[in-house]
Amino acid sequence: MLPECLPSLLGQDYSGVFSVVVVDDDSTDDTAKVAAALGSQPGARDIVVTSARPTPAGWAGKVWAMSEGVQAAAGADYLLFTDADIAYAAGTVTRLARAAADGQYDMVSQMALLRTSTTAEKFLIPAFVYFFAQLYPFPRVSRRRSRTAAAAGGCMLVRAGALAAAGGLAQIRSARIDDVALGKLIKRAGGRCWLGLTTDVASRRPYDRLADIWNMVARSAYTQLRYSLAGTAGCVLGLVWLYLLPPVATVAGIALVAAWASTTTAAWLAAAGAAGWLAMSVTYAPMLRLYRLSVLRAPGLPAIAAVYAAMTADSARRHHHGRGGEWKGRVIARADN
Repeated sequence: MLPECLPSLLGQDYSGVFSVVVVDDDSTDDTAKVAAALGSQPGARDIVVTSARPTPAGWAGKVWAMSEGVQAAAGADYLLFTDADIAYAAGTVTRLARAAADGQYDMVSQMALLRTSTTAEKFLIPAFVYFFAQLYPFPRVSRRRSRTAAAAGGCMLVRAGALAAAGGLAQIRSARIDDVALGKLIKRAGGRCWLGLTTDVASRRPYDRLADIWNMVARSAYTQLRYSLAGTAGCVLGLVWLYLLPPVATVAGIALVAAWASTTTAAWLAAAGAAGWLAMSVTYAPMLRLYRLSVLRAPGLPAIAAVYAAMTADSARRHHHGRGGEWKGRVIARADN
């Protein structure tokens, strides 16, 4: 990913002091060498490639790598946390910094535009962002008095002073979902946060198969639900109630009308189900437009919700079979924070 994404940061036209820190966290694919070579190209921004020290007990690997990056960037006014598979459009860093300064925000986070090239990605990825925005409504995240806090890990610009005032990354050292944890840390310390959508920040990570997306969701869903079987059951039942019940009611009502010629109850059942189905389709359409996909896909949201319900249930199953948080061949230990 680095040759495709890192140059988009190194080539940013930013009028202030700006440098890039790449944290090599025990990689086995020459990450450090590739990053250094990209940074040596003419016109590239200053780059520091640092190898993370061994992860201390009690720290999640990702948060420790972030902490190592913060140390390497000591003295900076702003810290932009991003991933190696994220690409930035020209001028994005300037716009992020200006938005933070003008709005007096301590954290500005943008949900990276995820890839939708394969059939599986087109079917499931826009809904991933749609469901995330329902769990953490963006306007509430940006509202000072709201308790809702979150962030999108691919792009998080944080005022360094605000992070230090909140106690630093050590306060969320065991967090497995680091972006949401960081958003909560900043906001609960009194900081102002902003979270939104963008097309200027894009993820290049491919999810070529359904299994790839399934593993991505299943590794963290149970963690997000605080390792609660009751919470998992409630989430699955909620998805079934909100998204599967309307189309089932529509089809059942129509079938009853057809079988019994006409009944008031059957007609109302069909009408109520169709109204719910239409409502969810209308709310999903803007997300499809953001991803430049046909809004004709919107009525398929119930089928997508059914898949996400299955992935959520599978996440709980994996944890109780000793495979919780499995990612890239590694099983991440449970964290209770």
